[in-house]
Amino acid sequence: MRKPKKIAVIGSGFGGLSAAIRLAAKGNDVTIYEKLDHWGGRAYQYTIDGFKFDGGPTVITAPHQYEELFQLAGKKKEDYMTLVPLDPFYRIFNEKNQHFDYWRDQHKTEKEIEKFSPGDVDGYRKFIKGIAAIFNWFHPFTERSFHSFGSFAKIFPHVIKTGTWRSMYGFAAKFVKNSFIRRVCSFHPLLIGGNPFDTPSIYGLIIQFEKEWGVHYGIGGTGAIVNGLGKLFLDCGGKIQFNTEVKEIIIKDKKACGVLLSNGTEINSDEVICNGDVAFAINNLIAPKNLPFQLKTWMNSMEYSNSLVVIYFGTKIAYEDSALQHHNLILSDKYKELMEDIFSKKELGKEMGLYLHMPSRTDKTISPEGCGSFYVLSLVPNLKGKTDWESMLPSYVEKVMMFLEDNYLPNLRSNVIAQHVVSPIDFHKRLNSHLGAAFSVKPSMMQSGFFRPQVKSGFFDNLYFVGAGVHPGAGVPAVMASGKIAANTIDGQEVIGVSGELKLAGVN
Repeated sequence: MRKPKKIAVIGSGFGGLSAAIRLAAKGNDVTIYEKLDHWGGRAYQYTIDGFKFDGGPTVITAPHQYEELFQLAGKKKEDYMTLVPLDPFYRIFNEKNQHFDYWRDQHKTEKEIEKFSPGDVDGYRKFIKGIAAIFNWFHPFTERSFHSFGSFAKIFPHVIKTGTWRSMYGFAAKFVKNSFIRRVCSFHPLLIGGNPFDTPSIYGLIIQFEKEWGVHYGIGGTGAIVNGLGKLFLDCGGKIQFNTEVKEIIIKDKKACGVLLSNGTEINSDEVICNGDVAFAINNLIAPKNLPFQLKTWMNSMEYSNSLVVIYFGTKIAYEDSALQHHNLILSDKYKELMEDIFSKKELGKEMGLYLHMPSRTDKTISPEGCGSFYVLSLVPNLKGKTDWESMLPSYVEKVMMFLEDNYLPNLRSNVIAQHVVSPIDFHKRLNSHLGAAFSVKPSMMQSGFFRPQVKSGFFDNLYFVGAGVHPGAGVPAVMASGKIAANTIDGQEVIGVSGELKLAGVN
């Protein structure tokens, strides 16, 4: 029988919990060190005046990933959390405030397309067929590593054959002509910090993720999901230390052998898993004497995702009669200009790209009786831009709230009774995100697969990174998968690269 290992996990986000639960369930001695006062990392939940506001991810897909964790631990998911399906997945508004409901049922979605562009229905069917093909071929790679260029290069012929090197918007434009329907078909990269005009359409597999397993919500919010996973981890014998910041990953002879806490305590371990931002960790948690020049140069030369301004607000009325659904996207006809401002020019333009979350539409436990709970997320450049957030944040928040009041939530500002704002500076300082990038390393063709940081460090033995910045990428399913890769690698079960075993996964 294999001797149990002592494992230090930095951070309790989805990636850290995914790895920690698997390893604790196998009998390893696992301790999580969490900088904040509660579970979640970017999925931290704020409680303000009786309102619960989910700090980060709210679109929950692939519930089988959670089931797998509970099965490994011999527990029942229903004893820890309650997931409910949402349909429509999204309500998407154009510049005229006309809305499009994005359903799981393809026939219902086609009915929505008929309202805007009847001639695009057939094209949409072909688009979805193409997305399903992308998913079927590339999905198996989301739970395995690429430790050599050769293993990654084997997918190139298929990328060329299927045209999935094209941008997500370009891929959609092959099939549908209406400008708004193209936006509807191409917005998904925004959910992982990518520009739809240059993120390769390989990432279209996210669309099929949703169609395959649905979009879900955890009663009590995403915070209730991470709380459930945290409880599962403790029930597996794991340990957690909140309000405990890691100052350094201890490296000796190019091997991670523990962590140094900010209070000066040194913790020895057999393996270290870092669920912190990968770029921050490399630049700040590894002593300069141990940091290879080429690693630091590589990480600092990468492109990073956009940042966000997120306004959490609770209202004294529920707004049940509003046109809003649970998940709402507001995509104007200045879509391309907005993306250029954020990703290329790194500046705030006149346009806004907004995601408006209304969990009180689904869950009455999330806010006081008769009240409404919301957050609005605005896409903004990361801190590589020149925006002075210290001075202009109040006016920007006012601009967003006025827009919502004028178009969706009448008398909003006079009805707000609780509010909290997170800016790019908060992403940088509180969540230790390099450049305040909300999704870490930007998804692009040259920053995917082998070209993206891998879970198992190629520079240090016994060191693993999980989270949005490493392969397979951002988004809860991908982050959960990175935790699985880390745990399986430590356990000696990880499958690397591309080989004949893909046939076992149904890929021919």
